[in-house]
Amino acid sequence: MNKLDLAKTYKTYYKSGSEPELVGFGEAPYLTFVGQGDPNGERFAQATAALYAAAYGVKALGKSQGTDFTVPKLEGLWCVESNKPALEAPRQEWRWKLLIRMPDFVTGTVAAEAKEKTSLKKKELADDIAQVAYETMAEGLSVQMLHIGPYETEPETVERMHAYMEARGLVQNGLHHEIYLTDPRKTPSSGWKTILRFPVEQRDLS
Repeated sequence: MNKLDLAKTYKTYYKSGSEPELVGFGEAPYLTFVGQGDPNGERFAQATAALYAAAYGVKALGKSQGTDFTVPKLEGLWCVESNKPALEAPRQEWRWKLLIRMPDFVTGTVAAEAKEKTSLKKKELADDIAQVAYETMAEGLSVQMLHIGPYETEPETVERMHAYMEARGLVQNGLHHEIYLTDPRKTPSSGWKTILRFPVEQRDLS
């Protein structure tokens, strides 16, 4: 049985360079979990555990039907309600949507069946697994760049991305998107690799 690896199939999605670049993405399915609060807090950890449990449940179901795949990297969409930059706002105000991309053959029906079976096996996560949603997303035209280092130094990379956008008459048209290529539990913070991405559109000059 061939195992689908989305990172190899969609290289532009899961790989970026050390300079800002303009890319485009079509619609894709995801498992998601919406929450709020400190990413170092218990709620975020529970959400991550539930999302991965559901994703591996989809993988197990697919494998039993002859469509195995590698569970992709964790992603996150971030925002705050105030007008402050996210890193200047209290962490309890941070709003996030965690994502794990799914293969195109995964439908809402498949995700629901996988969630039900996984909840029976992981009863301690059942309530959180119930909050995992299936949805599709199409970011379209986007600017992305690889950030290397701790999350606290992301503003330096974001500033370079904004300069790139300004020079090309582009403005942000969606949420701050991150894809976590390294496991912070296993890698020193100086080596953390995160793709930063902003959906964009042409500035209205009228």
